[in-house]
Amino acid sequence: MSKEGNVTLTNRRLVAVFTAAALAVGVAGCAGSGQGASGPLDPAAKVTLTWWTGQASDAEKTLEGLAADFHKLHPNVTINISAGASTTDDLLQKLSAGFASNQYPDVSYAYGSWASELASSGRTLDISQQISDPAVRWSELPPAGRATAAASGKVIGFPAIVDNLTLLYNKTVFDKAHVAYPTNSWTWDDFRRAAKQLANPATTTYGFGYPVDGSEDTTWHLWPLLWQLGGNVISADGRKSAFDSPAGVRALDFLRSMAVDDKSVYLDQTSEKYGPLFASGRIGMIISGPWMLHDLSQAGTKYGVTYLPAFNGVHTTVAGPDLWVLLNHQDASRAYWSYQLTKWLTDPTQDARWNLAQENLPLRASEQSSAAYQELRKNYPGIDVMVANFANATKPRPTVTGYVGLSQAVGTAISQVMQGASTPKNALAAAATKADQALAGD
Repeated sequence: MSKEGNVTLTNRRLVAVFTAAALAVGVAGCAGSGQGASGPLDPAAKVTLTWWTGQASDAEKTLEGLAADFHKLHPNVTINISAGASTTDDLLQKLSAGFASNQYPDVSYAYGSWASELASSGRTLDISQQISDPAVRWSELPPAGRATAAASGKVIGFPAIVDNLTLLYNKTVFDKAHVAYPTNSWTWDDFRRAAKQLANPATTTYGFGYPVDGSEDTTWHLWPLLWQLGGNVISADGRKSAFDSPAGVRALDFLRSMAVDDKSVYLDQTSEKYGPLFASGRIGMIISGPWMLHDLSQAGTKYGVTYLPAFNGVHTTVAGPDLWVLLNHQDASRAYWSYQLTKWLTDPTQDARWNLAQENLPLRASEQSSAAYQELRKNYPGIDVMVANFANATKPRPTVTGYVGLSQAVGTAISQVMQGASTPKNALAAAATKADQALAGD
């Protein structure tokens, strides 16, 4: 079916859905309800949408082209598209200021970690009912992306970009050390053993590279090990930290043993050096995602990609989903077309033009048969492993308000422990105290 036909069919199905949502909120709906949009729905009425993409340069131009194509399909819909802020990081502050002045977009890019905060603002739409339509094929989207979009028990948008962490290895470093390449069945003991064999002080070569600047890049590398050992980041109600547990101590002690005892780890104080050092053959293994493949290709690095090693046969990884969040203006027509835009954007044809063109992972498995995906596989070997690795991204990072403070506390603990300045037990206990304060809003 052509994309025009698909959109037209979906339009007919959703008229009743959005009308019902409008009636449910009714005149009594307030600007902060976050549940629906009041007023009558007229899909043929002229509508102007504001779309903040959070992108720069080529990515922004790609989305501008897609917005123009959507307007051609639906001439009554005008889209004012822009980055929204000077950087993606600035979008949250811009949105918060917009909520206060009642000047905010209909659709905005958002990091997944902002999801709960945005949902609790009362300014988001709840599209839980709409995405149950079989035509949306919601179940095809990566599980971590779906879970992140369903913040606070309601679906506030569509996944925009979803990546995950895999193990990347430099084949040249392995070949020089006569060490067998990693496989998808590796354990963390296999990983540690290989890192020790690859490390060579005489040539300043390290087996593994790890960022210890205390940022989220430091923190989220720990989560897969914690999860594989049966631990959790936060409590089930999201109010308390849970990483200070036997699983957390064991996970961090494993990393400590490699860095302090084996001395096989390059500890990157900036989070900017370990990638280039891996690409140039000074580090044998790193944990990274699809964004790294472009740099490796440009450097001519001979590399391979596998799942993360496992504890107890479980290869759980961590994903980094970002979202297209839909925002409520108490206007049923704007809500309807905001939904239509993001649904259309995440359909396979458009996603190939967006995510695959930007060298991101495809949102839908059906895209793997496309010419664009085959070209991506040709240019970036191992990207198919990252796509298959979505099956291991079974747990989303927390999206609760306070996660930023939690992440900073854990990042500091990891940095201290891996540099021999503290023990896993003491560092995680101190981090838990700070994390609980952040989760409580203190």
